[in-house]
Amino acid sequence: MERIRKYIMVGLLLLLPAGALAQEAGYAYPLEDSYAATILGTPKSLKAESTGKVPIKTLILETDRDKPEAFFYDRGLRYTVVFQDHKAPLVFLIAGTGGGSKTGKMLALIGNLYRAGYHVVGLPSPTFPNFIIDASTTHVPGNLPDDAADLYRVMERIWARTKGEVEVSGFLLAGYSLGGTEAAFVMKLDEEKKVFGFRRAMLINPAVSLYDSVARIEGLLDRIPGGPRRIGAFYNRVMEKVTDFYRKGDFVAVDDDFLFAGYNAHLLSPDEGGGIIGVSFRISSAGMIFTSDVMTHGGYIVPRNRELKNGDSLQDYFWTSLHISFLDYFDEYFFPYFRNKRPGLNKEALIEEQSLRSIESYLASTDKVGVITNEDDFILAPGDLDYLRRIFGPRLKVYPRGGHLGNLEYRDNMAFLIDRLGSSAW
Repeated sequence: MERIRKYIMVGLLLLLPAGALAQEAGYAYPLEDSYAATILGTPKSLKAESTGKVPIKTLILETDRDKPEAFFYDRGLRYTVVFQDHKAPLVFLIAGTGGGSKTGKMLALIGNLYRAGYHVVGLPSPTFPNFIIDASTTHVPGNLPDDAADLYRVMERIWARTKGEVEVSGFLLAGYSLGGTEAAFVMKLDEEKKVFGFRRAMLINPAVSLYDSVARIEGLLDRIPGGPRRIGAFYNRVMEKVTDFYRKGDFVAVDDDFLFAGYNAHLLSPDEGGGIIGVSFRISSAGMIFTSDVMTHGGYIVPRNRELKNGDSLQDYFWTSLHISFLDYFDEYFFPYFRNKRPGLNKEALIEEQSLRSIESYLASTDKVGVITNEDDFILAPGDLDYLRRIFGPRLKVYPRGGHLGNLEYRDNMAFLIDRLGSSAW
């Protein structure tokens, strides 16, 4: 499933016309359209310099859990590290929805933080199938207090096996997208447990309300012909356009030149651009939902009496999962699971728990948590930016454009993030 997602995010990284590239004084990130920024990201020429080798390692945190035979290949939780050869602060990084510890955004953050002098430990998202299998206590991801507790246990185990290898002068925390929202809950938990005593956390493009943000992303699929039920036809049609453009354009590779040529050629419409984002999110959700269902024997995707074996075809289950929205997952699987554990729980209360508002008193009173986001980040609902301004005040940085994480690798953004992590003042 991760491979399919990568194909979409590489083969379809061509977006809509959005007017001229922006050249406003004071902030030179060039893409004005939020969907284009989200998918295209940052041109190489505008990224921070990346000279020198970054000695990244991917390690495995072994578990003794019994696992369904369908996950025979899983050997433990995979995480990514890079360490300095001298005493330095250690940054824990949390990936966004459906992301492992070596996604493109994670590697960009790891590399830049390492060059700035930090030890770094990259963690997968609690919604990543490998995490659901090996580190989730419920195997039902999306409940922020549970996910934060699971992340914290993983951090403790990693630190227990790492502290003899490196000298650490202190601990910092950062996460992007859902990982940013989760980082806020991890910070609150650390105030209680005091294992790390995190000096600072930076939340990069976090969701204020997980439910509201997902609803906005799912809404992008309503704009494609036939709506969410026509995901397959939409994907095939866009792939045909991309392939034809590549074949006629005398391109050498699917690289920056190809991507921005497609952008400038107005290859896709705005609705198609939003649809690509929605489809990518559905693919992440499909992997999460399928893995959770198999681990809990929930009977949501795979019949309860069916034990998947090594070699069984998973294609039908994948396509079934792909046509289930995260909101369906919430209503039909997630909410019933937690209501069964907590009789009397209502849907509105559970939705509120998946929000920064549920820990508002902590976030408003601490001086350790900051936020970086964009004015045009479409995962923010109306009123969310005003809420962030009210709660975080000078601890909030809002860029005028960049969509959802599109400007993460822009050199000014990266420099600001690194400065804020290491600063003693806001």
